[in-house]
Amino acid sequence: MKEIINYNYNFDVLEIEEYSTYASFKYCGEYFYFVFFNRTEEELKDLVELTIELKNKGIRVHEFIYNRYGLLLTKVGDNYYVLLKINANKDEKIDFESLCEYNTKLKLNSTNSKLYRNNWGELWSKKIDYIEYQIKELGKDKQVVLDSVSYYIGLAENAISYVNKINKVIGLSENDKITLSHRRIFYPNINLNYLNPLSFIFDLEVRDIAGYLKIEFFNGEDSLLDLTTYLKMTKLSQYGYHMLYARLLYPSYYFDIYEDIMNNNGSEEKLLPIINKVNDYELFLKQAYYEINKYTNLERIDWLLK
Repeated sequence: MKEIINYNYNFDVLEIEEYSTYASFKYCGEYFYFVFFNRTEEELKDLVELTIELKNKGIRVHEFIYNRYGLLLTKVGDNYYVLLKINANKDEKIDFESLCEYNTKLKLNSTNSKLYRNNWGELWSKKIDYIEYQIKELGKDKQVVLDSVSYYIGLAENAISYVNKINKVIGLSENDKITLSHRRIFYPNINLNYLNPLSFIFDLEVRDIAGYLKIEFFNGEDSLLDLTTYLKMTKLSQYGYHMLYARLLYPSYYFDIYEDIMNNNGSEEKLLPIINKVNDYELFLKQAYYEINKYTNLERIDWLLK
């Protein structure tokens, strides 16, 4: 990998750390990441323009570096990679209030529409179908997964039904803000992940909020307090409040670890802290329901509120 980077970017890198999907190194006092590219070329064009716009707004987003051929994509074997220069302190944390502020920096327009995501019900349904197929074919020796996955599939189906009903009964309105978002929020929420343009999409403003609340819950933080703070500082539409709750319902925190396990990148033991807090998270969902319900009349989920 070191030879590939040195040749394609005219760098003289002496030391490099290699991982399954990226390599990291320091060169001339700056940090760089050579990252597996898993977006489309059309999206890449939008992402480059987006990073320029963010930079002009004073946000030190990671910068795409062109290779010696004037290209952004560098082929390694059968895969493509991009080189990113880290412009901010990569280990600095983005706290919840800062996340809420970042969340309003950019809104969807015609030039970045390829990055728009809002078909949650369809995407989630396809994921569940694939998981059910995958378990039959590959999951026979994964006992922790076999013992737990049915519950989380059921929870996901609740979220899918909720989203589909709200889309039909209420629907997106012109008052719903489509803002700069991330495919996934990590914990701790540091610049290295948060300012990575390969994670950028546009979606409802509640996407990142719900993602952060879920992941911090399973890391011992007070998600209910942050939810209460967020609800006090913002005003959502009736649709937005429902979609916030739908994303809290959807167990992405379980499926992310599940995917690592099935791709042989993680141990089943990593699921145990999630599984052991199932009752606590159900309580959080119940408390979150009543908190959000102060601002709108949420659709009930009877089994959860009993």
